[in-house]
Formats: sequence, C-alpha cells, structure tokens
Amino acid sequence: MMKHLNRRSRKLHRLLVPIAAIPLALTALSGALYGTLLAINIDAPWLLRLHTGNFGLINLQPIYSPLIGLMTLVLVASGIALLVGGRRTPNSIQD
Repeated sequence: MMKHLNRRSRKLHRLLVPIAAIPLALTALSGALYGTLLAINIDAPWLLRLHTGNFGLINLQPIYSPLIGLMTLVLVASGIALLVGGRRTPNSIQD
C-alpha cells in the first residue's frame, strides 16, 4: 500500500512540477520586480497585471490566485508524501 501511494505521489509530483513552475516563477519574479521598481518610483502597471494573471488576450485574474495557491498546496503535499515515504533503494526501483 505504501509503495503504491509513494509511486502515485512521485508520478503526481513529476507531472505537476513542470506545469506549476512557470506560473509560480512568473508570479514570484513579477512581484519582486514590481516591488523593486516601485521602491525607486517607477510604476509598471503592466507588470502588476502580469503578476495577477492578466496576460493580454488571456485574462486569468478571476482564477489565477486560487490556481496558484492550489498548485502550491498540491506540490507541497506530494513533496511531503515523497519525503515521508522514504528514499528509493535499488530494489524498489526494479519493482
């Protein structure tokens, strides 16, 4: 049972990390850059729109924040499940 759960967690984690990495990185970078620019009195509203999920023709603002939060929680939960499940051993790789 634990092997099956660990395998599912690993598959889920491997599937979601590349999908979640782009919006999470975009949100972190745009937020940090916006704050830095604002500190030196440069207003960049386009950067704030990007940070909140408005990508021009594609406006994800109503669902962007909950989606980012949900992806973060799923990735953290699957990562913790992998840590708790223990390390792979050479014998478990062959299973």
